[in-house]
Amino acid sequence: MKQTANNLAAAGDDGSKSAISKTVDLSKVKRKSTNSQAQQRLKKVKEMLVAKRLQEKNQKLASTESDNNTGAGASQIQDQDQKQRQKQNQQQQHQNKSQSQLKKPAQKPSLTPPNKLSALQQKMQQKLKGARFRWINEALYTTTGDKAFEMVQGDPSIFEEYHQGFTAQVEKWPVNPVDMFIKQLQAQDPLVVADMGCGEARLAATVGAVHTVHSFDLVAYNDLITPCNVADVPLADGTADVVIFCLALMGTDFLKFIREANRILRTGGELKIAEVVSRISDVDAFVAELEGQGFKLKHKDAKNKMFIMLDFVKVRASPAKLTANPGLLKPCIYKRR
Repeated sequence: MKQTANNLAAAGDDGSKSAISKTVDLSKVKRKSTNSQAQQRLKKVKEMLVAKRLQEKNQKLASTESDNNTGAGASQIQDQDQKQRQKQNQQQQHQNKSQSQLKKPAQKPSLTPPNKLSALQQKMQQKLKGARFRWINEALYTTTGDKAFEMVQGDPSIFEEYHQGFTAQVEKWPVNPVDMFIKQLQAQDPLVVADMGCGEARLAATVGAVHTVHSFDLVAYNDLITPCNVADVPLADGTADVVIFCLALMGTDFLKFIREANRILRTGGELKIAEVVSRISDVDAFVAELEGQGFKLKHKDAKNKMFIMLDFVKVRASPAKLTANPGLLKPCIYKRR
């Protein structure tokens, strides 16, 4: 019994030890399992942290690139808008300039500066201009050709003032003698023409493409005109086919103009004169005087109430001696108002 009890006790001790051993083994297994799980969780946490950081980094890079692209796009849009505005401004400026040129056509520059005047001031200015024109006109008709040349060369504005007034007078005429001479020349073959006292050189401007027109007056109003005293023009003897005086026998020594016409005309050449009827008190005496200077009357047209047209032909040279007879032509003086 005692032995059995001892055996049982020993067996119990062995069982207890075995149980304790098993418990210890289970504890170790549990610890190993717990450690393994903890390590796995830690690994997952680390992986999540790494993934989150990588995601944040990628988001930051994407945001930076987006901001850059947005800034570049905005800058391009601003540049395009600015260029478009500049283009529109240029187009508007060009359009405004074109409209301005259409509304204000180019005009020939005047020696008289423009100004803004009231209606009364304009009326007074016109009266002053009219008085100035009458004074210049009287001076030109009552002096010699060389003195008239000196006068307008010293003050070229005199010539412009005179022609402004003269143009205003011409507008009131039913016919302009210059137009009649132009019509005659347009029907003829090419000729060498001397336009004495040409004014604005309308003759040359109109028929100059067909005829060789030499334009002479006291001032070079434009490039077509040679300034000189028409008693002494720069043409050689016998070089002209036609010489025209259209309301241009203005000086007291007008016979010198006629003799100069004789010098530059070839024999058989034509002298054409248009004059105000009231200036010639005796047409026959006037014609006789010109025929004494080497011409022969070819045609006379006195149908117009304002002007007389006389055509002569050169038959010989003028005599060496000149006998002045200024009374043959009266000065054309306008009435004072």
